[in-house]
Amino acid sequence: MPPMRAVIVDDEPLVRSGLRKLLANEPDVAVVGEARNGLDAVSVIAASAPDLVFLDVQMPGMDGFEVLARLPAASRPSIIFVTAFDEYAIRAFDVHAVDYLLKPFDAPRFRLALERVRARRATSEGRDDARWDALLSQLHRSAQFADRLLLKDDGSVVVVLVADINWIEAADNYVRVHTRASRHRVRQSIKTLESQLDPARFARSHRSAIVNLDRVRGLEPMAAGEYVILLSTGEKIPLSRGYRDRFRERLEGGGAKGA
Repeated sequence: MPPMRAVIVDDEPLVRSGLRKLLANEPDVAVVGEARNGLDAVSVIAASAPDLVFLDVQMPGMDGFEVLARLPAASRPSIIFVTAFDEYAIRAFDVHAVDYLLKPFDAPRFRLALERVRARRATSEGRDDARWDALLSQLHRSAQFADRLLLKDDGSVVVVLVADINWIEAADNYVRVHTRASRHRVRQSIKTLESQLDPARFARSHRSAIVNLDRVRGLEPMAAGEYVILLSTGEKIPLSRGYRDRFRERLEGGGAKGA
């Protein structure tokens, strides 16, 4: 069997060099091209027709997801994403069973990702079209939502990164937005604020609370079919019966079906 043809795409020279060294120890893989940005990647992949691409996510100009979207579905290679820490991207990868390497990665983690590709290529799962289409669909929907909010807090306008929000609670005519570093009291309805948030990332836990799904670390059962949501911050948020099934569906990756 001929070796797998691999292309390395990353804007960091050290990462490209590291991947080359690791792949040099894999006799069934041959590096046939490299690119340092998304635009070059599209050209290199089209010219070299690889079986496997190590694809950086965060690149200037055109990111890895845009590169993937530009590849013809009929000739898409296997992909191993290479990414710095990004809670949402990693959750999307896990939901859609996509292989990825989290920078900085070591040789054992690299070999594990490569073994998964080998296993898929040896079975009927070798074609990843459905997996890629589902991932791109989720990411496309997410791109329609802002990555930051302008909130009016006590007369001042503050900029809050959506990724920094832990949870949101309604209190009378206000909402409290709990973030990594602070808390903001905003005169706005929770429904209005919810409409600005990606439903694949945020979900109602009861009529007066919205939770960032990336912060959820577990569910603790309570009485009468209710639960408490355990956040990575140590906070506990009630999960009512009326919202329980929908919340769990969102947590398992079903948020893309609609709000």
